[in-house]
Amino acid sequence: MTDAAIDAAHGGHEEHHDVKPVRKTAMWVFLGSEFVFFGAMISTFLLYRNTTNGGPGSEIFDIPFTSASSFVLLMSSLTMVLAHNAFENKDMRQTRVWLVATAFLGATFLAGQIFEFTEFIHEGLTLPTSPFGSSFYMLTGFHGIHVAVGVMLLTAMAILSLSGRLYDDRGLNVELVGLYWHFVDIIWIVIFTVVYLLQV
Repeated sequence: MTDAAIDAAHGGHEEHHDVKPVRKTAMWVFLGSEFVFFGAMISTFLLYRNTTNGGPGSEIFDIPFTSASSFVLLMSSLTMVLAHNAFENKDMRQTRVWLVATAFLGATFLAGQIFEFTEFIHEGLTLPTSPFGSSFYMLTGFHGIHVAVGVMLLTAMAILSLSGRLYDDRGLNVELVGLYWHFVDIIWIVIFTVVYLLQV
């Protein structure tokens, strides 16, 4: 075998090195930085939660409605686990079903949040109304953006699975997106507790 052939063989072998631990570590680093962002926003909300400038405050919250939306989002963690389990068992059909179900539940939560924001605006709570309004919309809206990104990732993975391009070690990865989605759910538990329940 020539030197060139040996180098090519070694190079081909290196391309197949397991990069999953590196990718997972990178995801954890990213999520850690997101925890810092959300921590700062939650702290800001707590600082201004009573600064309403005479405008509406937490009394306009519809706790039962938000609780139902929260339950929908938390149920999506279960469907995400089922999607990952099906993917590990190489059942692409079930993987696709549960990915779509997770995306649907996330989209349902977003629709509820948009409806809630619309109602609050009708009640007079807007971004410039007060520091309470600004910190509330920034915190919950920032979380909503994360949910929207997750829904798009889940939808993209479901589409990729149709063409057999959903891989375990490259591209969109079920495990990594699952970590992101569980992070989004955990953060919402904290936000719901701090913003809604502690205001009652």
